[in-house]
Amino acid sequence: MSAYTSKQTLSDTGEIPAGELMNDVPTAGGGISRAAYLLVSQAQVPVEPLLRRANLSTTELKNPRVRIPVKDQIKFLNLVADELRDEFIGIRLARTVELRELGLLYYVMASSKTLGDALRRISRYSAINNEGVLISYRPGKFVNLTLNYFGVARQPDRHQIEFIITVLLRLCQKLTGLPLLPLRVNLMHHRSHLPSEFGPLFGAHVAFACNADQVLYSCSIAQTPLLNADTYLNELLVKYCEEAIATRRKSSTTWQLKVENAIAPLLPHGQATIEKVAKELGVSRRTLTRRLASEGLTFRKLLNSLRIDLAKRYLQEKNLPISEIAWLLGYRETSAFNHAFKRWTGSTPKRGIPSLSKLTARI
Repeated sequence: MSAYTSKQTLSDTGEIPAGELMNDVPTAGGGISRAAYLLVSQAQVPVEPLLRRANLSTTELKNPRVRIPVKDQIKFLNLVADELRDEFIGIRLARTVELRELGLLYYVMASSKTLGDALRRISRYSAINNEGVLISYRPGKFVNLTLNYFGVARQPDRHQIEFIITVLLRLCQKLTGLPLLPLRVNLMHHRSHLPSEFGPLFGAHVAFACNADQVLYSCSIAQTPLLNADTYLNELLVKYCEEAIATRRKSSTTWQLKVENAIAPLLPHGQATIEKVAKELGVSRRTLTRRLASEGLTFRKLLNSLRIDLAKRYLQEKNLPISEIAWLLGYRETSAFNHAFKRWTGSTPKRGIPSLSKLTARI
């Protein structure tokens, strides 16, 4: 229906097969970033330094037709959250955003006959709004909505994924006019808690450090009729959506990102081995080693890099014990984490936080 000015163009999808990207650099419509930009501006916080650090510009964020790289959006949200000292900024933004700002994606869902039909639409067309986080809909014993990352590292993201999931939960309630609650929400990143104020959307069962980002509903919700169902309009909008995603499919993501995204959910369970990751990616250990080598990497280097990045984040959480950090990073004993940390930084975890920013070259 409308063209986008972009560093990349939209591409073909349905549910994209694992390993296939929308673009070499996945982009998003930028609505999340623009909401964060507005929030920072209203708080009278200098936003230009944050934009520069995220490789973004005021011009890009003021033009709703410009798409931005998903990795830059993630970084910008992290910077804004830190600047405003709001660790739940993604959820707070998503609770107030106008859902119709989703544009074509919102209307193709809203005009569907049932909630199941609407979820099938978002599963097929979510890349229109975000090429780096694709939504998969699986009906069955439960209605399963799984969010998969393509061409973008999952590890740095907390706020964007929580924004997207909050919007999904709001859509299910708004489109049906019912206070639907999920049976469970699973998130891959770590948090110690979720404030009770989010209960009316998230329900009572929210788990962190999980193997996947998922929302589970009762199977019965799939047949729930929608308030604004319009078969004729929906057929027209489906045609527009098909045109929007039919441009092209690009090359596969780098093996570094594939491995990082495979490692992240395995870490807390102590299963982040090259054999397990190779199996998850459907290749042999030898093939995985060769493909990482072609990018100048080794499995051990990637594993240590990911652990260091996660350690930076976890050590900033005051209520997170060192023993739990060790478990989240895949160490069975706290002493093993302490030893590794001292090898990285030359100091213990409690007093080694300042030196973490200089770790990459020492791996």
